[in-house]
Amino acid sequence: MTEVGGQRIEYARIEVGGKARPSLVLLHEGLGSVAMWRDFPSRLAHATGCDTLVYSRLGYGHSAPLTAPREVGYLHHEALHALPELLDNLAIARPILVGHSDGGSIALIHAGAGIRPVAGVVTLAAHVLVEDISVANIAAAGAAYETTNLRAKLARHHSDVDGAFWGWNRIWLHPDFRAWNIEEYLPRIACPVLAIQGEDDEYGTMEQMRRIGAKVRDVELLELEDCRHSSHKDQPEAVLAAITRFVDRIPT
Repeated sequence: MTEVGGQRIEYARIEVGGKARPSLVLLHEGLGSVAMWRDFPSRLAHATGCDTLVYSRLGYGHSAPLTAPREVGYLHHEALHALPELLDNLAIARPILVGHSDGGSIALIHAGAGIRPVAGVVTLAAHVLVEDISVANIAAAGAAYETTNLRAKLARHHSDVDGAFWGWNRIWLHPDFRAWNIEEYLPRIACPVLAIQGEDDEYGTMEQMRRIGAKVRDVELLELEDCRHSSHKDQPEAVLAAITRFVDRIPT
């Protein structure tokens, strides 16, 4: 455990002797945690030869629970304040950020803000704006949480499962969140970006990746068939191979 903003943060490190390479920092989705990445961080670390950090953001996993509802700017706060403090605390300089969904948005904001060096960014189903499909399926997730075994499944991975779920669900469904947009950060990203998205993503259309491709200077786009929102689970071999190729072209 470490602390960010005086709050307990759960993390794990996978060291593979990659001191000559940038460290990978994995940023989880809106309902993710250290445990919910499963074996992907270890497989990625060994495939790339990069030491890897994975952590649970505030309110998730075994990190400290939320004490107030999330606000519209919560992803900006994570990118501009919490993540830099975490990297400083753990002495990680010039990382490659690998972000899934909300984590991908955090990675793009952080890199575009230019507040510290970033070697590269990999996004898996990142959002840069709010779409109708996102809102509809997040609302459906709320109904499933109350009527199916979804809560029990998530409770295996979160100490405060209700705080984790409703903190994510309610802010994405808040009327003020419909105007959330991070495209202003994309042209400012100075490092290479690899954006990956499944063709069957239930939380976003290919418009998300098209906008990343149109506005980021050094960008590679990968569309995956037979793949939903979690490409690292639906198409792990393709994702591991793509990230490994991407990492290999980044200077050590």
